[in-house]
Amino acid sequence: MTPHVYPRQCAFKSVEDIKGKKVTIMGLGLNGGGEAAVRFFLNKGAFVTVTDMKTEEQLKATVDKLNSDKSLDHNHLTYRLGEHKIEDFENADCVIKNPGVKIEGNKYLAAARAIETDLSIFLRFTDCPIIAVTGSKGKSSTVSAIYYGLSQAGYKTFLGGNITVSPLTFFDEVNSDTPVVIEFSSWQLADLRGRGVLRPHIAVITKIVPDHQNWYDNMEDYVADKRLIYADQTKGDYSIFDSGEDEAGTGPDSKLHPETKTWGDLFASESKATVLRYGIKPSWSIDLGKLLVPGIHMKTNAQNAALVMHLMGVPDVRIKEILQKWPGIDHRLQYFHSWKNDAGTTIKFYNDSCATVPEAAAAASQAFEKPVILMTGGTDKGLELTPLIRLLTSPDIAKGEKPVKDLYLLAGSATDKLLPELDKAGVKYHGPFDGLEPLLKEAKSAFDKLNHQAENENAGEEIFVFSPGATSFGMFANEFDRGNKYMAAVKEIF
Repeated sequence: MTPHVYPRQCAFKSVEDIKGKKVTIMGLGLNGGGEAAVRFFLNKGAFVTVTDMKTEEQLKATVDKLNSDKSLDHNHLTYRLGEHKIEDFENADCVIKNPGVKIEGNKYLAAARAIETDLSIFLRFTDCPIIAVTGSKGKSSTVSAIYYGLSQAGYKTFLGGNITVSPLTFFDEVNSDTPVVIEFSSWQLADLRGRGVLRPHIAVITKIVPDHQNWYDNMEDYVADKRLIYADQTKGDYSIFDSGEDEAGTGPDSKLHPETKTWGDLFASESKATVLRYGIKPSWSIDLGKLLVPGIHMKTNAQNAALVMHLMGVPDVRIKEILQKWPGIDHRLQYFHSWKNDAGTTIKFYNDSCATVPEAAAAASQAFEKPVILMTGGTDKGLELTPLIRLLTSPDIAKGEKPVKDLYLLAGSATDKLLPELDKAGVKYHGPFDGLEPLLKEAKSAFDKLNHQAENENAGEEIFVFSPGATSFGMFANEFDRGNKYMAAVKEIF
């Protein structure tokens, strides 16, 4: 697939030039990005049309927040909900595109005079040092740890991007001394191709595994967008890449890149910045001791955050003190509730709803010091389920892998692909369930019968982890909605 390349010039010569311009925002949504763009352009004096295929009823939460804000000039705001109209794109001076909308074959975007995104606008008109993070696994936790670490170290800093905070929300609060941490999805990076606006002082690419293969034709196209994060860096910048092996069968095509064996090697061979590696052969590391967040992969995320803090001048002793107190991030192995049955057995509940790839769910099953009760499954996104299937059916005990103690399945097309493998291996499971309530009620019935008193004079403890390893389409609006509804259901039922 030939990727779309955007022009370097912008529809606006400056921030002041936005005043009086006609701006169409494509995608209002419920996660804050569209809302932030509406607020930003209204506050800069633009005439704003916001259009979304979702209806006003579906977008009620966002619409109500905008309509109730008396600081906004509602005379400059037009809603076009439940449909798109071609004239809203043809007549706009600029269209602000949602990253979740493909530009290829889109007749509305084809009619636009100019296309920008919230990130491209932010990067064009600010000069703050950017710490940019992308990857397949761990990028949200990594940016969270970096932001937490720098904030605790005394930096005035901001966090935005794919972590559902538009950088336009803090546009007017940053300057050349304000480090900004941005999580980039591959789609957000693709929307910057050709613009020349992303020049991060520090770029991090977390572990690469197959993802979004229902969007991309192949891994090479997916990774091509990731590579944009370091494309315009120079020697005074830093690139941080994996030094370990890739997941089996996911490395770069040796015919295309004969000098590289792994994605990390490919990235390192291309970047013009000072390259540092993490993983099995780290360029720099620190003993962080015991962390609050569980799992080997979370230690890797914390180590990457520590390296960024080190490059930003935070003393090593202070880095350790700070990151040992890092609480983790919502929807990523988030501990949120415990419940004790009549026999004294405690169930601790974790929410890992943002684990949308099989590798992440497999990692969650191994993140604790004891075998867990795992709840997984959902909608297929064109990914191989092999990493999760292997751990569920034949964990390598000799290498310290732990079998899943009990398995609960949510219904979905990815779960449908999982079931034959579980049946073939004779793995017992509960479900699949068409909703959270029946699944959790069956789990409660089972937990009521648990009794560890005979094993130990102290009350026993079990770990229950919801790590779907799949998308949420159909049953939930998105992974955040899924995580919130899971936590609410657990607190109600337990």
